Parts: sequence; structure tokens; C-alpha cells
Amino acid sequence: MSLTPLDSIEKTGMKGTEHLDLKYYIQVIQRFKWRIISLASVITLLAAVIVFSITPQYKATATLLIQAEQANVVSIEEVYGFDSSRQDYLFTQFEILKSKEIARRVVEKLNIVDHPEFDPDKQPQQFSLMNKLKALLPFLPQQLELLSEQDKLRIRKRKVIEEFISRLTISPIRKTQLVNISFVSASPVLAADVSNLLAEVYIENHLEAKLNMTEKASSWLNERLSILKDKLERSEAQLQAYQNKEQLVDIDGIKGLEAKELQDLTRQLSEARQRLKQSEQLYSLVQSKGNDIGLLIALPEVLNHKLIQNVNEAAQIARTKVSELQGIFGPKHPVMIAAQSELKSANENLSSQVKLLLSGISNEYESAKTNEMSLAKAVNEKRQYFRALSSIDSKQKELKREVETNQQLYSAFFTRLKETKEVGEFQSANARLVDAALPPLRPSSPKKKVIIGLAFIVSLGLGILLAFIFELLNDGIRSVDDVENKLKQRMLGLLPLQKVGRSQSLPLRLFFDAKEHGFGESIRTLRTSLLLLNIEHEAKVISVTSSVPAEGKTSVSINLSFALAQLENVLLIDADMRRPSIAKTFELPAYQPGLSNIISGTHDISECIVKDEQSGIDII
Repeated sequence: MSLTPLDSIEKTGMKGTEHLDLKYYIQVIQRFKWRIISLASVITLLAAVIVFSITPQYKATATLLIQAEQANVVSIEEVYGFDSSRQDYLFTQFEILKSKEIARRVVEKLNIVDHPEFDPDKQPQQFSLMNKLKALLPFLPQQLELLSEQDKLRIRKRKVIEEFISRLTISPIRKTQLVNISFVSASPVLAADVSNLLAEVYIENHLEAKLNMTEKASSWLNERLSILKDKLERSEAQLQAYQNKEQLVDIDGIKGLEAKELQDLTRQLSEARQRLKQSEQLYSLVQSKGNDIGLLIALPEVLNHKLIQNVNEAAQIARTKVSELQGIFGPKHPVMIAAQSELKSANENLSSQVKLLLSGISNEYESAKTNEMSLAKAVNEKRQYFRALSSIDSKQKELKREVETNQQLYSAFFTRLKETKEVGEFQSANARLVDAALPPLRPSSPKKKVIIGLAFIVSLGLGILLAFIFELLNDGIRSVDDVENKLKQRMLGLLPLQKVGRSQSLPLRLFFDAKEHGFGESIRTLRTSLLLLNIEHEAKVISVTSSVPAEGKTSVSINLSFALAQLENVLLIDADMRRPSIAKTFELPAYQPGLSNIISGTHDISECIVKDEQSGIDII
């Protein structure tokens, strides 16, 4: 319901608050509290029914110790192909525990395929919605049963194994070699039996794998050992045949002796070539001087010769003596003649000695040349012979290396074969059961109290959320804040709620009733708000309307007229042409002309106005 001054309207809408305080949330929750509690109770009750209808599941756990360092009699990790000290070894064993092979063995040993918990034939038939539709609508394509009994059994066993693995949990304990094996079942005994048997089957599987690997390794080693033995015998026979062919006894000693002789010959050849070079230089120099004794004697190589030095010294003494005697004696003096004869004899001796030296130089050159050629030939022959010995020695060493390699391989494989046989006789498990699983006394799931508690909390939160959603979607007016926030208008007044019967209406003169002072005061407050709102522009006409019928516009307009009549003249007009109520409230006769007569022009305004003597207002 709204009050609107028609002459001069001043819109003074107030902006709604931009935030919602805690009081607003509390009010919303209080308004919807019974609905929220009802929703939470229904959902919690439904969750409780569902939880108590679920078959309880029991979880049994066995603890297994997987030894990373195995106590082998001998170390043959090469044969088995794993290193148990590595961290990924434990991870591999965890995956083996969850493998389908281990699960299959446990399923077969416990005959879980025929267990009522896993056998669909022993469980109540549950048809899906699609199966029901197919049964009701025969024209839909039906699934043809083309599988044999063996195929059905195999598929059934595979499904049981998959279900078995889904219930199995392998949980390693950090920083240890321990692992927990847990199984969930509706039967606590079955859960404990599966956990314990799974550990035993894992240990048996490991021992069988070790035994199979040992047998395969032994078989392969035997085959390789036979082949290596044949290769060793062939290589030894080839070495012996080659030694007999080359008549080899101690080729290393012969090679050493030949190497020493070759070294000596090489040294002698180097010295001979050096002497040849010197002789060749001297010979070439002497040949270049011809037969001139003077030039030959001037050569340092000739002059420095010891024999030439002695003869040349004697000739020099003779020349000095002749030179000294020339000043004393004449040329024919016997002393002079004797001195000249001695000088001539010395010169002739010098010339003959020079010629003899030249002949020796030539002979020495030829001898050095011949010696160098013979040594070079000997060195070349010795080198060829040494190379031949080296080739023979290399071939012999190659044959020996092949024999040694074959011998080492044969010995290594023979040793591995013995080790494998010894290990095959010693069966050591890599794991042992530390704590066996016991049938649990209490189910592990469902956790009824937790589920019911969570269902209550979640449903309570859902109810509160729905309450706020409904509050946000609801655009009705419930409070003063709604008027200001949603309509963007200022509240003029608020009338207290008056309790009356369903078939009754508000008393006409309630405004003047002293017992209803609060109601009268609220009407006067509304009057004051209207007057203050239009203090600058006086409003002559005020319209009272509502969005829906029976919202109280008749009561407000009548009582507001009583309040305004205390200040000035008031004309109350009932403009509701469909459901007029003013005349009935004031008990006016039905024949009294009103607004419709004024509009149609059948009566004047003065004929349509009725005066209420008690309140002093005029009514149309």
C-alpha cells in the first residue's frame, strides 16, 4: 500500500545499504528456522535409513616384512637380475603384492568365485533400469547369449579378481621394510583369511620364481658351458698346430737376442756412415787440389797429420840451415853442397809422404764405403728376420689370447653353474609374516555416526543456503528496510498490526478510541510525515493505493482523513469503482449518489457529498 500526493510529488527515495550486516543473516535464519530444521531432519533421517541398510564391511590387516638384503649362500645377483639393496626393489614388490597373478592364486585357494559375497547367483537379482525397459519393450534389441560356459566362467573369474583387487589395499610403512596388507569384506573371517593367505602366496610365488630362475639359469649355463668347452679345445688345438708348424720353443728369447744384435748392427752402421762421411769429405777435398804438393801440404787435414808434421819439420830445419849457410859459404862449398843435398832429400821425403798419405786417404774412403754398404745390408737382413719373428710371435700371442679368453669364460661359467646349483638347493624367502591378521570385532565401514553427523551438518548448511537463496529471490516487502532498499522510497509511517476476526473488519472509529492510543499515534505520525513532506509545495490531493486487494487502503484512508480533519477540511473520495467500501463502512444508503454520478454528469458534486458529523469529514 502506498500514499502518493498527487498535486506536488517529491520523490525522496533512500538508497539501500550496500552491505548486509550480521543482524540481517540472523533474521533470515530465524524466519526460515523451522523449514531449515525440517529439511535437515528429513535428510538426516534418510541418511540414517540408508546407512543402517548398508551391509557392514570389515577390514583385516596383516603386516609383512620384505627383506631388502637377502642372506644368500653365494652372490649370484647376475643370475637373478636384481639388486635387492635398491629402493625400487621394494616398490616392485609392493606392485607384485597387488598383481593379478597373486590375486588369482588367492581366489582359487579360497574358492572366492563361489563365495556368496562374490557369486552373483547367490545374491538377489538386481535389474538395472535399462534391463527393465528392455524386458517391457521387446522390440528393443536384446543381448544374445553366445558365450560358452567356459567363457562365462572365465569372464566371471576375471570380474571376481577385479573386485578382489579393488578391495585390497597395500600400504607401505614409511622408512621401514614393513607393508600392511588389508582386505575389506562383509565377513570378518574372510577378510582375515585373505590378508594372511595373500602374504603366504606372495612368499610362495617368490620362492617359485627363484626356483624357476635357478633352473633356467642352470640349463642356460650348461648349454653355454658345452659350447665354451668346444671353443676352448679348438683354440688349444690351433695353438699347438701352429707351434709345431713354426717349430717354436722360446720365441721370446730368440726375439730378445735378435733385437740386441739388430741394435748393435744399427749402432755400427751409424758409426760407419759417420766415418764414411768424414772420409768422403777429405777425399773430395784432396781430389779437388790435384797433384800440387804445395797445395796439398797447405790443407789442414794433411798438415795436421803427425807423420807429415815430422817430415815437414825436418824439411823446415834443412831450409833454415841452407838459409844460414848461404851467408857464410858459397854455393860450391862442400858444406853448402851437403846442406843443399839434405834439403833436397827432406823435400823429396815430404813429397813421398804426402803422396803416401793421399793414397791412404783414398784407401780409407773406399774401405769406409765398403764397410758401410756391408753393414747396411746386414741391418736390412736382420730387420727382415726380426719382422718375421714378430709376425710369428703376434700370431702365437693371438692364439694364446684366444685360448686364455676361452679358458676364463669356461672357468667363469663353470663357477656360476656350481653357484647356481648350490643356491638352488638353499631356498631362502625374501619376506616373512610379522603380524597375522585377526578377524576384526567391529566393522570399518560404514562409519554410521560420522555419516549421520555429516549428513545433519551438510543438510543444515544446505537449508541455510536455500533460505538465503529464497530470500534473495523474494521481492516482497516485509520491513521498513525492504521499502527503502527495494522501492527506493522513504517510509512515511508504520501502522501497528490489529488483530480482528476473519469475517470482521477494523472498527470505524478506532482512531478516536482512547484504549488504542498506539494506533491513533501512528496515524498522527503518518499525517505529520505527509505534511512535512509537502511543506514547500502544499498538496491538495492524496491518493491511497495498494498492490493487492484487502491490504488496508480503506482503513488507512479513513483514519488518515480523521487525523487531517483535526487540522483542516477533508474530502474522502472512494475511487475504487469495482469494490467500493467507504459507503459500506460509513453505512451510507445504497441510493446515495457518488463518484460515478459525478463522472456521468447525472448529479452535481454537492449532491454527492455526505458529511460525517462525528469526525467532520466530507465523503463521496
